[in-house]
Amino acid sequence: MIQVNHTTIPEATVMAEVQYHPAASKREATLKAAESLIIGELFRQRAKALGITVKSELNIASDDNFLDALIEQEVHIPKASDAECEQYYNLNPQRFHSSPLLEVSHILLAAAPEDHKGRIEAKILSEQIIEQLQQGASFAELAKHYSICPSKATDGSLGQISKGQTVSEFERQIFTAEPGLMPQGVESRYGIHVVYIARKVAGNLLPYSAVELKIAEYLNEKVRRKAVAQYIHTLIVNAEIDGYDFNLSDSPLMQ
Repeated sequence: MIQVNHTTIPEATVMAEVQYHPAASKREATLKAAESLIIGELFRQRAKALGITVKSELNIASDDNFLDALIEQEVHIPKASDAECEQYYNLNPQRFHSSPLLEVSHILLAAAPEDHKGRIEAKILSEQIIEQLQQGASFAELAKHYSICPSKATDGSLGQISKGQTVSEFERQIFTAEPGLMPQGVESRYGIHVVYIARKVAGNLLPYSAVELKIAEYLNEKVRRKAVAQYIHTLIVNAEIDGYDFNLSDSPLMQ
């Protein structure tokens, strides 16, 4: 049982809340659930003290209106200035490039992730195919013979692709590669890919005018989260909480 300024949060309520806080262990999920309920009760008590209408339920998910009103009244959240947005743009140019374009062909050797024997066999076969290609074999012919991807009908060609068009584990490897035949097979959830990059067009730096609104939204949300976390910290420090050791530095809700 937990008490927040003499208001009781029953153990059954904490257990019912656990389902909304997935975690690596039951203990971690229980801690998250307890913290969420404690913070929700602190919000509710403070709102009532300020004359803001709130519902009586412990779960605050449906009480967004009262929570927004409370934060608006109690928390000062500064807005990012134009100078701060432009500074962020200048300091993080890598975040504001258009996606590079790759012209890619591949030979897909199918093997499910859980099929360890099949993955090993596919990897060995990919090495043999790469060796044949390095010796001058036709990529198109090998694609037609070995690949299980429909692209084998077009000599293994995937055409031009940009980030977000294929699975992440495949992209992560091909977009950091240089044009030409990749010296090793590329693993994905579908199997092993023998990959040839015919052309790579680097992405261009987007102009500040094209991204300034997104930068402002990002910085404003970052500041908002920090301000609300500090507000929660203040509520907890000034509260009388029994039945729970609120370790602020380790609390996942305080990050």
